[in-house]
Amino acid sequence: MEILETLNFIIAAVFFICYAYQFFYIPAALIKKDEPHKAEKKHRFAVLVCARNEEAVIAGLINSIHRQTYDRNLIRIFVMADNCTDNTASAARNAGATVYKRNNQSLVGKGYALEALLKNIERDYPRNYFDGFFVFDADNVLDKNYIAEMNRTFSDGNDIITSYRDSKNYGDNWISAGYALWFLRESRYLNHARMLLGTSCAVSGTGFFFSRRILEKNGGWNFHLLTEDIEFTVHNIVNGEKVAFCPKAVLYDEQPTSFRQSWRQRLRWAKGYLQVYGKYGKDLAKGIARGDFSCFDMAMAIMPAAVLTAVSVVINSCVAAVTLAGGGNVTPILISLGESVLNVYLTLLLLGGITTVTEWKMIHTSAVKKVFYIFTFPLFMLTYIPISFAAIFAKVEWKPISHSVNVSLAEYCSRESA
Repeated sequence: MEILETLNFIIAAVFFICYAYQFFYIPAALIKKDEPHKAEKKHRFAVLVCARNEEAVIAGLINSIHRQTYDRNLIRIFVMADNCTDNTASAARNAGATVYKRNNQSLVGKGYALEALLKNIERDYPRNYFDGFFVFDADNVLDKNYIAEMNRTFSDGNDIITSYRDSKNYGDNWISAGYALWFLRESRYLNHARMLLGTSCAVSGTGFFFSRRILEKNGGWNFHLLTEDIEFTVHNIVNGEKVAFCPKAVLYDEQPTSFRQSWRQRLRWAKGYLQVYGKYGKDLAKGIARGDFSCFDMAMAIMPAAVLTAVSVVINSCVAAVTLAGGGNVTPILISLGESVLNVYLTLLLLGGITTVTEWKMIHTSAVKKVFYIFTFPLFMLTYIPISFAAIFAKVEWKPISHSVNVSLAEYCSRESA
């Protein structure tokens, strides 16, 4: 039993060493101020949307782009209808987008769709026609100042930018709220803090931008792992680039409400993190060795938690099984495990509470739900434990997530008192 306690202590200590620095991000985000913008330049942008059977929501995104305060003549919307079996293509075209179609059942995933979309654009438009590219998911809705704010950050000299990620359906249930609260925390207390401290942020799936220089430096879009966004982030960081954050560019997207769908999505994410670490682990280690904090930060973001969680589960399960088989008392083991889970729950409760209080106005649901979902947030995050463990062994393939919440920004914000 003493050996088990020692091993659990070592695992907890490694967790603390790996992630304690993120607690310093909280005061940084609360105290430090954003640098003033430099002189703004007007740029021409291509908006990239890869959509698979998104007929129900695609028009909502396109309409929110049409309503941008940024010069509409400098924005062109492109949609790749990827392996669609519904009317996504016609819905996007009727809403005002230029639409391409792709049918490929062997190369499946957003990364392949993005690559094909960019190749079509490069074929049909002059080389320097667009200064930069936005990437959105079909279920997104943009604040009217989104592109204007991102353009200001681009004009400051940032070639890769991510944005503030909010949710269209925070109040649906504890699963959608769990996702949404995590993304709010990531926006304010990870990416915003990183930007303020001068280190690199991380792209988070949707709502990001890259310049033509980045596209050409990378030789196009060549990121096809299960988490192409993290692959894109890490690839650029280990090659000397930084990802910036624009706190005033607000994007709303739809979160899953089904646990089965959530499990499938997060299993893909967990597996994707392992893939990224397998591909870039050595490069990240070299960056850490030369003192690049961004490499350390990204390495911590994609790897140790899953490995340490799996190690902890295996060790405690094996000791419990051996003890039980030998007729021993497993109560101390269960107590130790319970204490560990309680400590994690309380830590996540604190993080969720801080995020809810400071981002209160960005959460559009009733006050009762805002408070209630603080307490369910740790439970949502704890479900990552079996997911992380399963990801080590499971064969995972990219599968689409269904979306159906088609609301305008005004309708969404009216949910405050619902």
